[in-house]
Amino acid sequence: MSIRPVHVICLLLIFSPLAVLWYVTSVKSEATVINFWNGNKTPGRQAYERDVLDAVLLATRKGYGNVPVVEDRRDLPVASDETAIFRKGGADIFGTVAGNPKLANEDKLLIPFPMMKGLLGYRLLIIRAEDQEKYAAIQGIEGLRALTNGVPDGWAEVDLFRANGIPVEADLRFDNLFQKLGDRQFDYTTFGGNEIEQVFSEHVASRPDLALEQTLLLYYPFPLVFYVTPSDPILAQRIRQGMAIISRNGVLDGIFEQHFGETVRRLNLAERRKLVLDNPLLPKELKSFQPDLP
Repeated sequence: MSIRPVHVICLLLIFSPLAVLWYVTSVKSEATVINFWNGNKTPGRQAYERDVLDAVLLATRKGYGNVPVVEDRRDLPVASDETAIFRKGGADIFGTVAGNPKLANEDKLLIPFPMMKGLLGYRLLIIRAEDQEKYAAIQGIEGLRALTNGVPDGWAEVDLFRANGIPVEADLRFDNLFQKLGDRQFDYTTFGGNEIEQVFSEHVASRPDLALEQTLLLYYPFPLVFYVTPSDPILAQRIRQGMAIISRNGVLDGIFEQHFGETVRRLNLAERRKLVLDNPLLPKELKSFQPDLP
């Protein structure tokens, strides 16, 4: 029986996707190391993201080999340096919030697997201690729109808060944030549930004029994800596969519990009055993101 052209086309349609899948999952990157930029964040978040990355690489070692990680924890206070972390900074991968506006015009490969259950978007407020009753009386977002949030310049939250009609003072640096709060240049500042205790202990606890607000929880969808350099699609494929594996087999849950389980319980997130904001910065892949927390 002769093979007709239509038979050839059918065979190609059947086997071509399989060939592509074989190629993507079997070809290894030529990279001899993975350069992981892990700066511009608290030590607790640095440790967490490194543990997640290590788990991803372990889960995919059989298919991709044992490529060592070179971790760079340098802070890059100039926003343009973070923006160019792939083009000029030598990074292969780093963790940040999905839709980070600094990367809006940059080529990058998004790994659309949230790695922290949305905890970074569970924001608690640091305020002047004398204002506790004022915040306890706030029942909705309109109450916050009458106050000004202090956010260090270049942080992704600046655009998010403004998009929700909340006044922002952004001409700030992290190292003068709490001094200016005490000096009444703005009314409050916010940090994620993953970092609020460490920030408070290191920068606020010694100041009797400042305090952690006791009643409110400000929430917006703010998933933490990995981005990979566009020059290494094989690494991006590996990270996607690894995140899928550890999300499914419980390893990611275990890392989260180890780092933040007790913190979440201490903060009593479910008992606080939740005020919800929109996040217009989310990429299309994560528009439907829902947190895995109370």
